[in-house]
Parts: sequence; C-alpha cells; structure tokens
Amino acid sequence: MKKAIEKLQEIWGNKWVRFSVVSLIYVLWFVVWTRNLLWLPGVAVIYDIYISKYINRLWLDRYRAYKKDHKAFRKAMEWVEALLFAVVVVVPLKIYFFGMYVIPSSSMERTLLTGDYIFVSKLHYGPKMPNTPLSFPFVQNTLPLTETTPSYLEWIQWPYKRLAGRDIVRNDDVVVFNFPEGDTVALGSITVKDEYGRSTDTDVSTTSYYELLRSLGREKVYSDLKVMYRPVDKRENYIKRCVAVAGDTIQVIDGNVFVNGRQQQNIPGVQYIYLVSVTSPIGNRAFERLGINTEEVGYSPEAGRYTMPLTAEGVELLKSLPEVKEIVRYINRIPGESIFPHDPARYPWTEDIFGPLWVPKAGTTVPLTLENLPLYERIIRNYEGNTLEVNRTDGTIYINGTPATDYTFKMDYYFMMGDNRHNSADSRFWGFVPEDHIEGKASFVWLSITPGKNIFTGIRWDRMFRGIH
Repeated sequence: MKKAIEKLQEIWGNKWVRFSVVSLIYVLWFVVWTRNLLWLPGVAVIYDIYISKYINRLWLDRYRAYKKDHKAFRKAMEWVEALLFAVVVVVPLKIYFFGMYVIPSSSMERTLLTGDYIFVSKLHYGPKMPNTPLSFPFVQNTLPLTETTPSYLEWIQWPYKRLAGRDIVRNDDVVVFNFPEGDTVALGSITVKDEYGRSTDTDVSTTSYYELLRSLGREKVYSDLKVMYRPVDKRENYIKRCVAVAGDTIQVIDGNVFVNGRQQQNIPGVQYIYLVSVTSPIGNRAFERLGINTEEVGYSPEAGRYTMPLTAEGVELLKSLPEVKEIVRYINRIPGESIFPHDPARYPWTEDIFGPLWVPKAGTTVPLTLENLPLYERIIRNYEGNTLEVNRTDGTIYINGTPATDYTFKMDYYFMMGDNRHNSADSRFWGFVPEDHIEGKASFVWLSITPGKNIFTGIRWDRMFRGIH
C-alpha cells in the first residue's frame, strides 16, 4: 500500500501529468458541459501555471518579493488573497453544484420549518447560468448594509441557458425558484391608517409589486415607493412543492389537489386551517407537544373556537384532548381578485376551489380568446418577451403588432404550492413558474435553529440532515 501511494505521488509529481489531468477536468467542465468554446483559451493559462511559468517569472516572483519586504502590504494582501480564494472556489460551486438557503416563513410547514437551513442541488435539474454575471458575490439582489442599492450591474445580460442535469422537475418535488412576480419590486414603506384612524408605517419590501398595484393603485405606488426592475436570476428565492408540471391539468376541490383527474398523493407535511371548538382553552404546552406553531393560532373566547394549522396526524392527536369538541377543516368559498388570474368575473376561484387549469408546455399551441387571455397574458408579455395589445372595440388580440388567434409557448411552466395550504403565497395567487426561474431541488436540512434563539440554544437536532420529500 505504501509503495502504491509513493508511486502515485511520483506520477503526480510530473508536471505534464498534472497539466493533462487539470486540463481534462477544465475542458470537460467549462467547455463541454457549458457548451461554450470561449472558455477554451483557459487551457493556455493552465499550461503556463504547470509548464512554462511565464506569468510566474514576469510578475508573481516580484509580487512575492515585494510582499516579503513590506509588512503592511503583506498583511493587507493576505486578506485580499483569502477573499479572492473564497470567491474563485465558492462562486463556481454555488453556480454549478449547490446552494444554501434558509427558510424565512411558515409556507412549507410542516415539511420545512422557519429556521431550517437547506441544501439545494443545482445538478439535479442542471445548473442555470447567470443572466447578470457582473454582481457582488454571496448576496442575492441588494448590497449589504443598504436597502435599495442593487448588488449587480446590467451592462452584460446573458440569455437563459441551462446545462445538462440528472433529471427533470417532477410532480411533488420540493423546488427552489426565482419569484416570478419579483421582476418588478416596490421598496420602502407606506403610511396606512387602522380602524381607529391611527397612522403607521408599513414596510412593503416583502409584498409583490403587482399585489400593491391591485390594492393601492399605480399612482400611490409610484409616488410613495421606489420601483425597480430585477433580472430573472436576481429575483427573490422561493421554495414550494411542484404540484403540476408542464402539460398537466390542475384542479383544487375543497382544498384537495387533483392533477389530471387524480388526487395528489398523501404528503405527511401538508397542513390546512381547521376550526377547533373547545369547552375550555388549550394550554401552550399541548401546542408545543403537538408541534403546532402558536404564532398561527387564533382564539375566539366568545365562540369557544380556535383557528389553527394542522396536518392529518395533528388532527387525530388533537381529537384526543378532552377539551376538544369538534374539528372542522376551513374552506374558503368566496372568490377575490387576489387569486390568479385576478379576474373573479370570469374565474371565480379561491385558494380552496381552483381550476381546472392547464399548465403550459413548450411547443404547444393554444387558441387565444378574450376569455382565456387573462391566463396567459403574463406569460406572453413578461416571461416570453412579446408585446401584447387588445383592441377593445373589436376584441382583436395583437402580439408584436400582428393579429393573433393562437399562441405557441416557448418554455415549460410549473404550478407550485406551499404545504401550509392556507398560509402560502403560491401559484394560486401569482400563476405559473417559468422553467428559466427554476434554481434547483431541495435535498436535505443541514441545520435548523428555532426562530428567536441562537446556534447555542436553539438547534433542533432532530431535523439535522433530514431529507426533504
């Protein structure tokens, strides 16, 4: 064994062997996998590093000598070199292989909890190349210590390109993606009055720009807030379950999801809001024991009734409490403009009664009418880059200035829903997710910290390295 290791060390010590191995990995990774010949000249740099060492003699030797003789310069450059090393090593890993994300809200409870840190595989669906390559590393869209300063430059914009992956997005995958309605954001705060006439400043940075337009109107949004456009890869990251893929037909009946006429498979983490009638209040210890998020629990003493999110297992456990009289699942039957496609006159849907809705598939052509245009206009205009106008006099639809009676989709689309079905802003509210917004598949929880606690007191050890299904 020792001789074999020594032999391998001797072989690797040959500069031509090191050059050949590193060049092969480089070409397979950056030229073949990315399908980009512009990376090929990098082989010349590898040749110089291992064979000719021209740059080393011309510049690096003098740099090292100067650094050795100047202590202050040496100390400063040690930090610079460490930062450059982190960027050179971590950024390619982040682009091509994996991402790390933290769950900020309860929209995926109980599959994922607020404070879960998750590992997301980029290899599963294939890495998506950046649209905006000139950006500050390790942040999504805003520079640190600022609220509105973009972390990227739009001098260079690359078209959508995805490398080969292991698989495709499938039904019931838990997926990380860029928020589709995050193309335009309104940043800042607005002053609102409560029922008693008291004024309060409300931060709107987490509210969809389009939801603000619907609720406040264009004039107030543009006068009181800073409106910005963001490229696809710089939109906020969301995580949901893909309940329907391109070509599927989805329908929600009394809160139950049906895809192509078949009910969605049982997912243990899915929960709904229930109305729980009691003879006396339930203690907080009971909620903790049952794993119920007390921040989402409401109680009406007059009615003797709670509203709370529960999984199917949680319902059965709650029934065993002596103070519980009745448990009924809440179902919203009142349509509203907040539900996609925001046209309750034509589509009187709710989050519990929705569809049927066909999910667009690349290459498929659909007839276009004024009736179904609300379903597809955002795809045509925002996601696939066409101009869209409607002559309200005769009802003619114009795409790129030409009358259109049908449309052929360029991309696949997906329908996403949170497992916390009554506390999730998802495709029921903002529609389809385009394929160029898909980031990766959520693989496992690598760290979990209870909100409000620190890493020393709040680690949820039972969730560490738990797979996400």
